[in-house]
Amino acid sequence: MALYPALITDILRTVRYPGNGKNLVEAGMVEDDMRIDGKKVSFSLIFDKPTDPFIKSVVRSAETAIEHALPGEVDIKGNIAVKTRQPAAPKAAPLLPGVKNIIGVSSGKGGVGKSTIAANLAVSLAQMGYKVGLLDADIFGPSMPKMFGVEDEQLYIEKIDGRDLIVPIEKYGVKLLSIGFMVARDKPVLWRGSMASNALRQLIADANWGELDYFLIDMPPGTSDIHLTLVQTLGMTGVIVVSTPQEVALADARKGIAMFRDDKINVPVLGIVENMAWFTPAPHPDEKYYIFGQGGASRLAAEFDVPLLAEIPLVADICSRADSGIPAALRTDDSAASDPRAHAFLRMATAVDAAVIRRNATLPPTSRVATH
Repeated sequence: MALYPALITDILRTVRYPGNGKNLVEAGMVEDDMRIDGKKVSFSLIFDKPTDPFIKSVVRSAETAIEHALPGEVDIKGNIAVKTRQPAAPKAAPLLPGVKNIIGVSSGKGGVGKSTIAANLAVSLAQMGYKVGLLDADIFGPSMPKMFGVEDEQLYIEKIDGRDLIVPIEKYGVKLLSIGFMVARDKPVLWRGSMASNALRQLIADANWGELDYFLIDMPPGTSDIHLTLVQTLGMTGVIVVSTPQEVALADARKGIAMFRDDKINVPVLGIVENMAWFTPAPHPDEKYYIFGQGGASRLAAEFDVPLLAEIPLVADICSRADSGIPAALRTDDSAASDPRAHAFLRMATAVDAAVIRRNATLPPTSRVATH
């Protein structure tokens, strides 16, 4: 049988578009571009929107109708193109186009020194020559202004490409933002979850972070709305989980790891940092007292097949040094002010850097979690 356009068009009159019940010809969906080359027939169907839910089913129905009407006489499978009257929406530009790696620092529970780890990791990476930003995402318990000694700093706005952007505070080679700069120091943050999430998005999207090798996020302890906001806002390179050797801390750390490994979240866990791994008296740096237990984080790392990135000791004057505004990673000299943890933090930063390099070489970029 000879094939000709009118024959194919008549067959398409038997196929109806579910959206309005009209046949494809009556609905004006058959484009005037039909080509016949021997048995091969090709043409286009035009839809109003690229998001039309019936596109695939209508194309299949058109193919089936033609094959049934002309069995063995026509080659139509895969030859029906789809056009739309409304162009597809352009892909959104990356939220932080100048940032190479976005790393979350997380913990299953409070009190394990997560913020101390985040602050010293940022400073150590900066000492290694990297461009580093640090976001204090612990909305209800911000501590970075205190740890960096910048509690009295004022934030400023600058206009860039027509946008008013927050200028991060810079200290020790680290660009820093925290909700602590925006609220009264001694007042609690009495916000609902949506308000906290909106404030966090503003600190990310409406700030001039610029070019960064590492953008670290000090996440709140546990699992909460803030964690969901972060993974829906940013495609995170990976997370570091902080724990102490205590079983109660390890149990909560397991929950945190499970959250990030959930199929709906799917953020790579780069490794585990064990904080307060042992107690070391400042005058006797070679002595170790395992007052919180021993090897807990190592066993947890083995359980989840992730690296143990570092073991950070506890020192006698940890509180006074943390409150001084000078992160321990900066105290690497041989004076009395030298901190036994300083070199441990630098080794930790080296291990994190290596873990990120391995992750980027073996895994595709992480996508933002879809909102529903």
